Amino acid sequence: MTPLRLLIADDHAVVRAGLRALLESHRGWQVCAEASDGREAVDKAIKLKPDILILDIGMPLLNGVEAARRIHKSLPASEILILTMHESDELVHQVVDAGARGYILKDEADRVLIAAVEALRQHKPYFSTRVSEIAEVSDSSDPSKSSRSRITPREREILQLLAEGKSNKEVATLLNISVNTAEAHRANIMLKLGFHSLADLVLYAIRNKIIQP
Repeated sequence: MTPLRLLIADDHAVVRAGLRALLESHRGWQVCAEASDGREAVDKAIKLKPDILILDIGMPLLNGVEAARRIHKSLPASEILILTMHESDELVHQVVDAGARGYILKDEADRVLIAAVEALRQHKPYFSTRVSEIAEVSDSSDPSKSSRSRITPREREILQLLAEGKSNKEVATLLNISVNTAEAHRANIMLKLGFHSLADLVLYAIRNKIIQP
């Protein structure tokens, strides 16, 4: 039997170790890689092409939603399971829009992780029973979506880095763009969202689960 290959991405080593132990206790399942941030998860996913990826939402450098979006674009056949502390219909809509088909809460992972991975292995969706049923359907045409939908994936990535305290120069280096381009993106984000200070941007990033407080 061909083993089921999994990738775990979480910025806490203890969490990764616990997930690995739980997953590899299931016969025929193999964790082929671990990642401690979203950018590393994307790079390893593209390189190793795992069958299923388990991504934490609140990772540094690139959060789980944006990592899922990039991975799904490059590896549409791979299934993505989001692991989070947040019970949020809005967040689940964002996750589904990004290409993930699974969403479970961290405090129930010990009970439902195996079932979730098994469902995704069969290409079936799996959502925590504590998340509203409406979360299983994503309506990207809904005009009531939050202002976060008005910014592009690249702007969301830059927003996260800025909210994490990165300077324009550091953002430019991480994304391989010029400092002027990074500054232009920052100005555009502030204009689109109607912000006047970095504090506004950080608060917005926390409220929308782009970074962890």
